[in-house]
Amino acid sequence: MAQIWKAAPVVEALAEETDRLVAQVTAQGITPQLAIIRVGNRPDDISYERGARKRCEARGIAATTFELAAESTQDELMTTIQHINDDPAIHGCLMLRPLPASLNEEAATAVLLPQKDIDGITPSSLFGVFAQETVGFAPCTAQAVIEVLDHYGAHLDGTNVCVIGRSLVVGRPVSLMLQKRNATVTMCHSHTRTIQQVCRQADIVVAAIGQAHTIDVDWVSPGQVVIDVGINWDSAASKLVGDVDFDSVEPKVAAITPVPGGLGAVTSAVLCKHLAQAAVNQLAAPPYQESNS
Repeated sequence: MAQIWKAAPVVEALAEETDRLVAQVTAQGITPQLAIIRVGNRPDDISYERGARKRCEARGIAATTFELAAESTQDELMTTIQHINDDPAIHGCLMLRPLPASLNEEAATAVLLPQKDIDGITPSSLFGVFAQETVGFAPCTAQAVIEVLDHYGAHLDGTNVCVIGRSLVVGRPVSLMLQKRNATVTMCHSHTRTIQQVCRQADIVVAAIGQAHTIDVDWVSPGQVVIDVGINWDSAASKLVGDVDFDSVEPKVAAITPVPGGLGAVTSAVLCKHLAQAAVNQLAAPPYQESNS
């Protein structure tokens, strides 16, 4: 039977780090504040927003939602982002995506200041990940993978890691973040011809393919660590499930993260820590001055 790497102890450790950062800001009479941009009323966006607000407020972080109608124009969205850039009381921004097809998401992410980009969506933030430089913040979900591996003592130097998925949200950034830690990373995707074989040969598997129960017992080997990033709704079972078929994989591997109770909660905790760190950074270098210059 595998060890179940649950989110709770990782979240608790991150909360302690966040609280120390928040204390640095509140000591100056400032309340760290998160701006959430939500366009439309998609149930998954509203659910994520509710969870983010709850976790932030538990850490003494204020959260304000900028709600735009689904039929909002690009100019309305850009004006909202510029307002967030210019407001010194707002220290970070979470833009719920994907945006409606009528909006240019690439243009929207490009205008957000990297100092306030706490989820790694701007070109500057992604450059920081790719160039291994300290610019902005890494995507929260990718960082959450690293936090879980570190908390549970996974050895990364020289370890073979298979990352399944190549999105800018998880696959590509986490591959580079793991390489920075000297892991040997193979990134697989839907066109990888021997994907099951590559997966079985890895020491650590990061599943971020976005399809429920794709990775089953035939994809894994004894002794592996499996990090399940996927969050999918199984309508037949009426519950959230991961990209990994937990019931078949868990008895075979050494350790696995559950869904729910795994990466999702850690991702929200990372968001809070990023916001608190952004607020600390902005005490010394207010980005709104740069925006107005």
